[in-house]
Amino acid sequence: MRYLAPLLFAANMLGQQATVCPRPSPGAAVTPPADLRSSNGLLRVDFALRTVVDGYGLTLYCYVTSDGAQSPTLRVHPGDEIVLNLKNELPAANGGPVHDHAHHQANPCGRGVVTASSTNLHFHGLDVPPVCHQDDVIHTLIQPGDRAFEYRLRIPADEPPGLYWYHPHPHGFSERQVLGGASGALIVEGIERAAPVVAGLPERVLILRDQLIGGVAEDATGGDGEQPWIPSRDLSLNYVPILYPLYKPAVMEVRPRERQFWRVLNASADTFYNLQLLYWPNADTQVAQPLQIVAIDGVPVGVDFAAAERTSILLPPGSRAEFLMTTPPAGMYAQFLTQRYDNGPLGDIDSYRVLANLRSSPDAPAAPRTLPAAPSGATALRFADLASLEPVRQRKLYFSEHLEDPAHPKQNVSYFLTEGDAPPKVFDMNFTKPDVTVTQGTLEDWTIENRAEESHVFHIHQLHFQLLEREGEPVSESVLRDTIDLPYWDGKSARYPTVKIRMDFRSPNIVGMFLYHCHILEHEDGGMMGSIEVVPVTKE
Repeated sequence: MRYLAPLLFAANMLGQQATVCPRPSPGAAVTPPADLRSSNGLLRVDFALRTVVDGYGLTLYCYVTSDGAQSPTLRVHPGDEIVLNLKNELPAANGGPVHDHAHHQANPCGRGVVTASSTNLHFHGLDVPPVCHQDDVIHTLIQPGDRAFEYRLRIPADEPPGLYWYHPHPHGFSERQVLGGASGALIVEGIERAAPVVAGLPERVLILRDQLIGGVAEDATGGDGEQPWIPSRDLSLNYVPILYPLYKPAVMEVRPRERQFWRVLNASADTFYNLQLLYWPNADTQVAQPLQIVAIDGVPVGVDFAAAERTSILLPPGSRAEFLMTTPPAGMYAQFLTQRYDNGPLGDIDSYRVLANLRSSPDAPAAPRTLPAAPSGATALRFADLASLEPVRQRKLYFSEHLEDPAHPKQNVSYFLTEGDAPPKVFDMNFTKPDVTVTQGTLEDWTIENRAEESHVFHIHQLHFQLLEREGEPVSESVLRDTIDLPYWDGKSARYPTVKIRMDFRSPNIVGMFLYHCHILEHEDGGMMGSIEVVPVTKE
């Protein structure tokens, strides 16, 4: 009987909205997030982080501006400054007191006690300092009742134009807040100068999120073999939910045969998307549409990568893809979907789902925004020479897990991300020595293995890297990432799935302490994380 609960949940969600963190109904039209734009080199933002438990038991989270906009897209230019004041309006954990005097502030830049009500912000992908009031998530904790905490950071003048994002990163509770919807896009403008092919095109910002399935117990949502046909998470597109078991897609109204620039963010806590556009020229024929990638993880790709023909794009949690597509002819049946992704025998179930039906009509509203026409001159990318340089060091890291009870692999799991010959350990926020120390100005090659029977996702804060090898085979592609997938180990092969990546520690902005981890946030919260310190060059 418990498997009838999701059906009732999905049906009852129709027409239902929460007053805090309101969300669209299943099948609603996709609308863009609100835009907040910098002016005269400055973007000022006031956020309140709020939460509500809706009538179906789901805990929702959202960033709300002073005028009520939910999780807006922050639009800035290279060299701009962001001043963001974040007020934590979550209820105190376990019914504890909330400080209600206006001038209270604990030490938000010291290592305090992390609870389910603690929060902070990570500016994913940006090359900004890992220090308090900028992009520090090791020491910074904002508690309920604290006065608004000020983030003040400057976008580097050479930051690649593209799609970045912001989300909470309190260790142990990151998954919970991101699953609830606390996330938003951040766009560094100017991509038409780095990739003139997009100049003047209609633009869409599409944010993919996941959430718990209402009415399905956590131990029944996949990974333990109990009900393999149930996906591990529900999905949403710009907050329009696609719910198990009805799977009613969102609706995207588009104009026919129009070349568009889509900027897609996987803001999910745990879910992989293998994106595809399918068009039906007739009832018996479906055709996967060509997708031309322009940027990955905020960095415009090279000509070779952009020219490659592809009809699907894999986005692990945390990753972004910006690509060109052409809308269908008027009246043609068309779908934007995610194909099944195989996480392995111990992993989540990321099943095939249609995200949106495209309705193509000359009367459809125009795309929310059009990019500027390309100005004269191109943008030089700071990563262009990475593959041709020599690293100063080689390192090996590996993902692994320990199951207390192999019969129930989602219960009592310890997750590890280990460097070199160190003993595997669950990450401890109270560490006294970083796991890795590097010198600013250098390059290193890291080989990362997956020794677990489920997929993992490597992400490092503050910098980008280049993929050199996959499964020991050279990869030649001019694309930079801050997030990369590692397929699962089959439990038998003598070799583990591996990637070799070139890490770029040249930026002076990244001196300090920050983190690398699996961006499946269930795993990160469970201890699959390490710390790294970038130290300044010692002057003789």
